[in-house]
Amino acid sequence: MQLFAEGYNCAQSVVAAWADYYGLDIDMALRLSSSFGGGIGRMRLTCGAACGMFILAGLETGTTDPKDREGKANNYQTVQQLAEEFRKEMGSITCGELLGLAKAEETTMPDERTPEYYRKRPCKEIVGCASRIFGHYLQQKENDVNIT
Repeated sequence: MQLFAEGYNCAQSVVAAWADYYGLDIDMALRLSSSFGGGIGRMRLTCGAACGMFILAGLETGTTDPKDREGKANNYQTVQQLAEEFRKEMGSITCGELLGLAKAEETTMPDERTPEYYRKRPCKEIVGCASRIFGHYLQQKENDVNIT
């Protein structure tokens, strides 16, 4: 949430918060997640905070073998579970719906981060929710490993 308050977009804020956990250079984490802000390039599609979770899911369960169908399925299952949890808590995974926008804004220029911007946007809390959901996912995964 602090990263968002500093001016990073939703996806960057979630991914960068977990960068050290995955041994990622902070600049690399910020760059690889930068395109997902504003609901993917400010198109108000999939929420950037949710996209940040999905990037992290790739770091956690992604596969590098193009023929690993089971690995891909495991990763997709993780993404779908995270998306469902996010949807349950936030009501949607769509940026425009979360912001109450009827249509995408017609400019690529991000809004200036002013006190009014932060007052009217739920994004800081959404970023916190996405990061918390991912943390719970990791705890559950660790607990499942310790049980077996």
